Amino acid sequence: MTVLLVLVLTLVGVAGTAVVLSSTPERMVVTYSLLGLSLGMLFMVLEAPDVALSQVAVGTAVMPMMILLATRTMQKDRANRRGEDS
Repeated sequence: MTVLLVLVLTLVGVAGTAVVLSSTPERMVVTYSLLGLSLGMLFMVLEAPDVALSQVAVGTAVMPMMILLATRTMQKDRANRRGEDS
Protein backbone atom coordinates (compact mmCIF):
# COMPACT_ATOMS: atom_id res chain seq x y z
CA MET A 1 0.00 0.00 0.00
CA THR A 2 2.79 2.42 0.86
CA VAL A 3 4.58 1.86 -2.46
CA LEU A 4 1.36 2.45 -4.38
CA LEU A 5 0.69 5.63 -2.40
CA VAL A 6 4.18 6.94 -3.13
CA LEU A 7 3.77 6.17 -6.84
CA VAL A 8 0.43 7.95 -7.06
CA LEU A 9 1.71 10.94 -5.07
CA THR A 10 4.66 11.16 -7.47
CA LEU A 11 2.24 11.04 -10.41
CA VAL A 12 0.21 13.88 -8.85
CA GLY A 13 3.39 15.92 -8.39
CA VAL A 14 4.49 15.37 -11.98
CA ALA A 15 1.02 16.22 -13.33
CA GLY A 16 0.86 19.39 -11.22
CA THR A 17 4.27 20.46 -12.43
CA ALA A 18 3.23 19.80 -16.03
CA VAL A 19 0.21 22.08 -15.56
CA VAL A 20 2.36 24.89 -14.24
CA LEU A 21 4.97 24.54 -16.98
CA SER A 22 2.47 24.37 -19.86
CA SER A 23 2.97 27.12 -22.40
CA THR A 24 -0.43 27.38 -24.10
CA PRO A 25 -3.93 27.39 -22.59
CA GLU A 26 -4.92 24.32 -24.59
CA ARG A 27 -2.01 22.28 -23.27
CA MET A 28 -2.69 23.56 -19.79
CA VAL A 29 -6.28 22.32 -19.95
CA VAL A 30 -5.20 18.86 -21.12
CA THR A 31 -2.58 18.55 -18.40
CA TYR A 32 -5.09 19.89 -15.87
CA SER A 33 -7.43 17.11 -16.92
CA LEU A 34 -4.65 14.57 -16.37
CA LEU A 35 -4.03 16.11 -12.95
CA GLY A 36 -7.70 15.60 -12.11
CA LEU A 37 -7.44 11.97 -13.16
CA SER A 38 -4.32 11.41 -11.08
CA LEU A 39 -5.99 13.03 -8.07
CA GLY A 40 -8.93 10.68 -8.56
CA MET A 41 -6.48 7.76 -8.47
CA LEU A 42 -4.96 9.17 -5.28
CA PHE A 43 -8.36 9.32 -3.62
CA MET A 44 -9.02 5.72 -4.67
CA VAL A 45 -5.73 4.64 -3.10
CA LEU A 46 -6.68 6.53 0.04
CA GLU A 47 -9.97 4.57 0.07
CA ALA A 48 -12.31 7.49 -0.62
CA PRO A 49 -14.26 6.29 -3.68
CA ASP A 50 -17.01 8.90 -3.38
CA VAL A 51 -14.48 11.73 -3.41
CA ALA A 52 -12.60 10.02 -6.25
CA LEU A 53 -15.75 9.80 -8.36
CA SER A 54 -16.55 13.47 -7.76
CA GLN A 55 -12.97 14.45 -8.59
CA VAL A 56 -12.94 12.48 -11.82
CA ALA A 57 -16.29 13.93 -12.90
CA VAL A 58 -15.48 17.53 -12.04
CA GLY A 59 -11.68 17.69 -12.37
CA THR A 60 -11.36 15.64 -15.52
CA ALA A 61 -14.43 16.66 -17.51
CA VAL A 62 -16.37 19.68 -16.27
CA MET A 63 -13.62 22.12 -15.25
CA PRO A 64 -11.46 21.65 -18.37
CA MET A 65 -14.51 22.25 -20.57
CA MET A 66 -15.36 25.41 -18.64
CA ILE A 67 -11.78 26.66 -18.88
CA LEU A 68 -11.67 25.98 -22.63
CA LEU A 69 -14.99 27.76 -23.08
CA ALA A 70 -13.73 30.78 -21.16
CA THR A 71 -10.46 31.00 -23.09
CA ARG A 72 -12.24 30.65 -26.46
CA THR A 73 -14.71 33.37 -25.47
CA MET A 74 -11.88 35.68 -24.41
CA GLN A 75 -10.02 35.05 -27.67
CA LYS A 76 -13.12 35.82 -29.74
CA ASP A 77 -13.76 38.96 -27.70
CA ARG A 78 -10.19 40.15 -28.26
CA ALA A 79 -10.50 39.47 -31.98
CA ASN A 80 -13.76 41.43 -32.12
CA ARG A 81 -12.22 44.35 -30.27
CA ARG A 82 -9.26 44.42 -32.63
CA GLY A 83 -11.66 44.44 -35.58
CA GLU A 84 -13.55 47.40 -34.14
CA ASP A 85 -10.35 49.37 -33.54
CA SER A 86 -9.28 49.12 -37.18
